[in-house]
Amino acid sequence: MPGRGRGLRAPVFVGIADLLAANGVDTRDDLRPWLDDRSHRGDLRAVKGVGPKTVDYIGNLVGRSQVAVDVHLRAFAADAGVPGLKYEQLRAAYEAAAAVLGQEPGGLEHAVWRFTSRAARGRGGAVGGM
Repeated sequence: MPGRGRGLRAPVFVGIADLLAANGVDTRDDLRPWLDDRSHRGDLRAVKGVGPKTVDYIGNLVGRSQVAVDVHLRAFAADAGVPGLKYEQLRAAYEAAAAVLGQEPGGLEHAVWRFTSRAARGRGGAVGGM
């Protein structure tokens, strides 16, 4: 849905910034090791409006190679015959595929995202055959 949640973005950013500041995370270099502690993923998820995709995307922003499952990755999986998986299951499937292919998970994520988003533009913006 275009524009979904746009009015909520500023409070989410403020919530994340407040959480990081309260934990002494002031720089990108501070954030990467802070994310190594699995409990901090839960702390981020406790910020209203932050889901698993946001946490994974933040990891990518600090140089981790992670899969942040979005509508494009879901559509690709559905087109490949793997519909309806929960976020964590689909992320794990992409991570396993990356390992089998000898690729970084974030690299595979980006390749699938680019492929699917380009295909969607060719269909007039529809993702997943919609």
